[in-house]
Amino acid sequence: MDLFDTAASPEAVLAALRTELARTADWPDFAVRATQPVPGEGPIGADLLFVGEQPGDEEDLAGRPFVGPAGRLFDRAMTEAELPRDRTYVTNAVKHFKFTMLGKRRLHQGPDAGDITRYRPLLLREIAAVGPKRVVALGATALQALTGKKLPVLKSRGQLLRGLTDAPVFATVHPSYLLRLPDPGLQAEEYRRFVADLRALAH
Repeated sequence: MDLFDTAASPEAVLAALRTELARTADWPDFAVRATQPVPGEGPIGADLLFVGEQPGDEEDLAGRPFVGPAGRLFDRAMTEAELPRDRTYVTNAVKHFKFTMLGKRRLHQGPDAGDITRYRPLLLREIAAVGPKRVVALGATALQALTGKKLPVLKSRGQLLRGLTDAPVFATVHPSYLLRLPDPGLQAEEYRRFVADLRALAH
């Protein structure tokens, strides 16, 4: 099936997306080195669709988005904000784990503008198939993928922006940002702000 067939059902589009991602020869070199592609998950017709950066080490091994340390923090914040994750759709701007080796460790390597652009058509088709009322950009990579612009996340935070999707884009930080904060007090304060962002989406 053609991934961009506008007459196709949402289920067929998402299935075609998974097939397209499995063709590693069509994707960057780091996609070939990844264990597997990591498509989004969640119900079609979800009101909220969350977009992160890319799979991490644990997501790459599991084949599921947001199951690593940042994902567990995300789940905790979602629970506190009374937003059941199983009623939302969660995905990433880039669908393969980009990493560099340090000994036997695979260290996260952030996607560049070319990576974001390359994966964007699939991301936008995925969002259109799900049909959310709002799309949530978690961090700078997601915000760039969804708007086509490099926007400062902290200045855009909490705003509803016009992006490349039919649904408005709500900007907030990525949970991994919270994990990288060295000061425990600041981390706790920023976590509370993140939960408040999520609570705002419930209304």
